[in-house]
Amino acid sequence: MAQPDSKKIFFENLSGAGKAIAVLTSGGDAQGMNAAVRAVVRMGIYVGAKVYFIHEGYQGMVDGGDNIEEATWESVSSMLQIGGTVIGSARCKEFRTHEGRLKAALNLVQHGITNLCVIGGDGSLTGANLFREEWSGLLTELVEQGAIEEESVQKYSALHIVGMVGSIDNDFCGTDMTIGTDSALHRIIEVVDAIMTTAQSHQRTFVLEVMGRHCGYLALVSALACGADWVLIPEMPPEDGWEDKMCQKLFALVVKNLGFDTRVTILGHVQRGGTPSAFDRILASRMGVEAVLALLETTANTPACVVSLSGNQSVRLPLMECVQMTQAVQKAMDEKRFEDAVKLRGRSFQNNLRTYKLLAHRKPESDLPVSNFNVAVLNVGAPAAGMNAAVRSAVRVGISQGHKMFAVSDGFEGFSKGQIKEVKWSDVGGWTGQGGSLLGTKRTLPAKYVEKIAEQMKKHNINALLVVGGFEALESLLQLYDARRSFEEFCIPMCILPATISNNVPGTDLSIGADTALNAIVETCDRIKQSASGTKRRVFIIETMGGYCGYLASVGGLASGADAVYIYEEPFDIRDLQANVEHLTEKMKTSIQRGLVLRNENSNDNYTTDFIYQLYSEEGKGVFDCRKNVLGHMQQGGAPSPFDRNFGTKISAKAMQWITNKLQETFRQGRVFANTEDTCCLLGMRRRALVFQPVVQLKDETDFVHRIPKEQWWLKLRPLMKILAKYKTSYDVSDYGILEHVVGSRPKELDAAVAM
Repeated sequence: MAQPDSKKIFFENLSGAGKAIAVLTSGGDAQGMNAAVRAVVRMGIYVGAKVYFIHEGYQGMVDGGDNIEEATWESVSSMLQIGGTVIGSARCKEFRTHEGRLKAALNLVQHGITNLCVIGGDGSLTGANLFREEWSGLLTELVEQGAIEEESVQKYSALHIVGMVGSIDNDFCGTDMTIGTDSALHRIIEVVDAIMTTAQSHQRTFVLEVMGRHCGYLALVSALACGADWVLIPEMPPEDGWEDKMCQKLFALVVKNLGFDTRVTILGHVQRGGTPSAFDRILASRMGVEAVLALLETTANTPACVVSLSGNQSVRLPLMECVQMTQAVQKAMDEKRFEDAVKLRGRSFQNNLRTYKLLAHRKPESDLPVSNFNVAVLNVGAPAAGMNAAVRSAVRVGISQGHKMFAVSDGFEGFSKGQIKEVKWSDVGGWTGQGGSLLGTKRTLPAKYVEKIAEQMKKHNINALLVVGGFEALESLLQLYDARRSFEEFCIPMCILPATISNNVPGTDLSIGADTALNAIVETCDRIKQSASGTKRRVFIIETMGGYCGYLASVGGLASGADAVYIYEEPFDIRDLQANVEHLTEKMKTSIQRGLVLRNENSNDNYTTDFIYQLYSEEGKGVFDCRKNVLGHMQQGGAPSPFDRNFGTKISAKAMQWITNKLQETFRQGRVFANTEDTCCLLGMRRRALVFQPVVQLKDETDFVHRIPKEQWWLKLRPLMKILAKYKTSYDVSDYGILEHVVGSRPKELDAAVAM
């Protein structure tokens, strides 16, 4: 791949030489904290800085001694998959006092540390900012006490702070997602899925209590992800008489003559435990690297910042702006201004709440609008986890908007055969957590059936079409758009929801199903690496799916700590393979016991998985042995992850609202007639926003031969993966370094951020 120009290569412009960075975790633990610590340590060492662990949070900073320890590259090996925080976390009353902070300042100066990376909640970050503001005064006081020399005040004149939010509650304003939240959702949904089977077996009603303190995010998103019938959250207290309404809803679900058999389950700290999800590992790794870059770029006048997630991008925001807005949420709730509290939580929270209300509470038919429009939904391409959640959402939102909803079985092939039936609200109950495609899906394109499909559309008076699928869905709508010239039946609003584990659909950064596949890859890699625990040095060669798209291999490699990843988009030859083997051999001789190499299935016709396995086996003789594993279709199976359930649910709801608007706009003289480009769109997530894009405009962005977009955002993550694997490489920082503001930093289109 072409190297970025010198302005974009951070280590030519930013050097950590002579700087000391300390990393600590504070407050409650959260899965993914270790990934963040690992990224800070390795990125710091990579740029030439000294990096220190501060064990036991602020308590360790106050106590000093062995609690402040220089970190090495090897000391963060095998941390990615471990939950909690291996450097410890503790509440520290002493740091809240002036004397405690004075002790902490002395301990930092003695190690030459003037750069702090704090991973914790709003309390931990607020404490860090106060420490920063007092820093010069603390040093002056230490000089007066004779604890440090006068020259130390000049040498260590400013303390620089960068924060990362580690909290399962997702209660910090300014970021769409905090480290640990996605993993906590995984724990909750695992329990809910298990409970659902016994609930259905015994006609029981279950009440689950989740964590979250004063923030209802975990409860709300879990309710969306499992299709809960009722949710109680601080931001939306129940109205008077809610008990009767809830009982009426439950009567429609539970057999009356058996009576109510209710069980209460309190999940407790299980939500904070376990292995971090792929999302949290990637998020924490990206944030850790960005935190080091931010520390390298700080000046004496730079305010303390927090690294946040906005859509699909890492951004820097002033720490105290975020803290003040977080405090404003609590103030609004204390004053019972709940609508204001929901707005202050951010657009992602608002959209979650709005979507839940649409899907969970069915209005009486007498209260529904009557649109007289018929909307068909179908799946196209290979199955992807989350498809069923998208279909359920489309059906229920469509019904709530007054449409008749029709489900098409077996894709366009089933469409041509008339496998179409009307679906009601209750027909899609329980679909959210189901893997695969309950409608049935095929890769067949509509071109050869176009006349029969047109007949079926006329027969059932289909006025709009929602297609949930992968690359074939894009090709299908391009064909139907062209067919508008010959068949008026296709002159209707049509929309694609990208759903494929390969994440190879142009027009979107993320596709439904890709997160579930990533988690399958990462979980398997963890187990495979663990299988070598206690044995001699071993390297595993893993083949992933993805067609010609290297997303699963690259991002899976970042999340599982791979030493090398081979993909089609970044051509490699025998010299590259040899260099990788030699690099891994050197690492094996000195430190690591296990190596991991991922290969995308179509990365190269000649350098196959078998070839790479044999090459590594031969060249590693005497140092390590090799094993290979082809993951295959296990990446497509299983229950959808919380991310995919909610991503599918939310973008489907947004798509149905778009369809409703287009139906109203194009209804003229008693019929729907839509033949413009903007009535045949793909709904995708681009950077920070969900965008409807005409499919004909996506043709120029598409490599149809290899079935991938011509430009792919995740390629920018590959240098990050290489840096964390100890390769010297260039890193594009052209999108970084701008300090934004909390208010007004989100575009209007961001109704459903990447954070679910």
